[in-house]
Amino acid sequence: MRFRIVLFDLDGTLIDSGPIILASMQHAVSTVLGREIPPEELGLTIGGQGIVAQMTAIDPEQADALLEAYKEHNDGLHETLEAFDDLLDLLPQLKAEGRKLGLVTAKRHRTVGLALDRFPALASAFDIVVAHEDTERHKPAPEPVLLALEKLGGGPEEAVYVGDSPFDVGAARAAGVFAIAVGWGGIHPDERLLAEEPDLFVRTPAELLRAL
Repeated sequence: MRFRIVLFDLDGTLIDSGPIILASMQHAVSTVLGREIPPEELGLTIGGQGIVAQMTAIDPEQADALLEAYKEHNDGLHETLEAFDDLLDLLPQLKAEGRKLGLVTAKRHRTVGLALDRFPALASAFDIVVAHEDTERHKPAPEPVLLALEKLGGGPEEAVYVGDSPFDVGAARAAGVFAIAVGWGGIHPDERLLAEEPDLFVRTPAELLRAL
């Protein structure tokens, strides 16, 4: 096998969560601030520093209220959350080949738990989860990826990080692991991902499997 350790982002990579994230961000902005922000502008920060930083960037003085409005709206939407089934179907195969799988996400453990409850196949697939609370610095800094490698007992040269955001690509490159950007997330445009110069860009799970 090419990579003994395969790390995955969550939002936009394994689960199709872009629509509910944007809906909840728009709800928070309209409810708390009484204004609208275009979805393409809100989407620029998804997958990076986490929801607290996103709300602080929108309005530092109202960040707490924005966060509460977001959480109240977003939690219930997890009942409608969809996954990228073709990709989820690959995970047991990767495990059966003897690889170690890690989940590295900007989400907090509580919100990760909502997704894992919805898709039990995810919960059983991963050996470790690195979430927002686990590091002081966040993507595109390398710390989350490096922590995952430490937990899995491996080095950068035997690992790949698969994600749908420029922050994922940046974190992978900073950590020295192979960076694969995926084009099915629907949150970040292809050109923005390619601008980060991933080692590989794939458009289907089948392409990803061949690369691994």
